[in-house]
Amino acid sequence: MMIHQALALPRFTFPVFTKGFRSNGALFLHQSRTKIPRVPFCATDDQIASSQLKKTRQVVEHVCLLKAKENLSEEEEKNMLDYLYTSQYQMRGIVAISVGCIGDRNGEDYTHALYMRFQKKEDLDKFYENPSFLKVLSERVTPFCHGLMNVDYESEVEDDILSIFRKGEEYNYGEEFVLLVAFAKNASVKNIEDAMDYFAQLTSSLPSVIVQSTQGSNFNDSSKEFTHAAVVRFRSFEAMEIFLEGREYKDMWRSQFEPFIEKALALHFSVDPVGTDIM
Repeated sequence: MMIHQALALPRFTFPVFTKGFRSNGALFLHQSRTKIPRVPFCATDDQIASSQLKKTRQVVEHVCLLKAKENLSEEEEKNMLDYLYTSQYQMRGIVAISVGCIGDRNGEDYTHALYMRFQKKEDLDKFYENPSFLKVLSERVTPFCHGLMNVDYESEVEDDILSIFRKGEEYNYGEEFVLLVAFAKNASVKNIEDAMDYFAQLTSSLPSVIVQSTQGSNFNDSSKEFTHAAVVRFRSFEAMEIFLEGREYKDMWRSQFEPFIEKALALHFSVDPVGTDIM
């Protein structure tokens, strides 16, 4: 079952192979590299309190979703992803990056996702106007895609170099989960704050399955389809399954999100080392 169809009642099948589709419709198998014991989890009050005491640093998150053309070849796809990934070496300001092929077909037909982190909004503004990246988009991305959407938001992470720059062994692999939601116009500020705070508390209190999670309000003026976004780095595909199947997540979604949103989109992609050569 596709994740975007299972936000309220996510269901998955085991073992940890799942069907995915390339932009040309070809079927491939996706395998988690790291397996985690299948155990129930529960966020205790002490865990939540501990996560709230950590010193944090503000960061700016950028998510770009792409709709690749159906005739995109594997070589063209690889080159596109490599050029996007290695763009971090061609320009300043990019603190962290991940890119990949979306694991499930979705209602919006997005096929690929790019995630980037910046330290401040000024760095993001410069990125949008950077000649090197504009060249990558014009020559290596847009010729092979028929649509894209950008979402930007501010969030906080632990004030630690490894956490800020997403460096270290635990960031080398895993599953990147992107959640976009559009809160209804009649949702109160408290409704929205409570929902996002609850999500932040739940994800930050589960280090056994989640490496890092950020969330915030979308401030991208060119894309207002979704009001809020979250990016969660799971330790593996199976870890993502454990979280989405858990009672805490289901209860949170039913009580904090479903009554107050107009739409939601959930996507995920495998994080593997790409771009070993600077393009």
